[in-house]
Amino acid sequence: MRVLAIAALLGLASTTAPAEEAGQPEAGTAFALFAGGCFWCMEPPFDKIDGVLSTVSGYIGGSAKDATYQRVSSGRTGHYEAIRIEYDPAKVDYSTLLDVFWRNVDPFDPSGQFCDKGPQYRAAIFTLTDEQRKLAEESKASLVFQASGRAEIETEVLPKAVFYPAEDYHQDYYKKNAVKYKFYRWNCGRDRRLQQIWGKG
Repeated sequence: MRVLAIAALLGLASTTAPAEEAGQPEAGTAFALFAGGCFWCMEPPFDKIDGVLSTVSGYIGGSAKDATYQRVSSGRTGHYEAIRIEYDPAKVDYSTLLDVFWRNVDPFDPSGQFCDKGPQYRAAIFTLTDEQRKLAEESKASLVFQASGRAEIETEVLPKAVFYPAEDYHQDYYKKNAVKYKFYRWNCGRDRRLQQIWGKG
């Protein structure tokens, strides 16, 4: 697990302070919630999109209310590592966010993502409205059709759940610790596997 194998190497701080429950989006904006393995790696592709206002790393889907990195990394809380995206629907639609999500995960892996294995690293889409659920299910069905004869799509579409923002040192990790982040991402084989699945670009 990343907390054991890579935390010391990257010099991460240790904290047990509980994260606070997320609030509501600002007027005229909406939230999207995606779990795609390491939340550090899920922020960059969405931050590049015009209309995405913010990305926040956090924890979702479990029963434990004391959702800290230390506890979630044990794999025993039921939580996923995830990101919450706040976006402007007038500039970018949910279907576009779904396309970006799929192309940044390995949908065939039931045990985690890339080098990170454990229930906290599984990929999933957490839907907040009936419309999001409909679009997510349709996008998954399309992917199943495209992948016919390859492997089963393991990524789940799940109902909304409480999202707990992660500790401050996880937010924008790829900006704050660019060299360490790039080393972790390369060492994890994420981009190599994504290219195998989706091709270049």
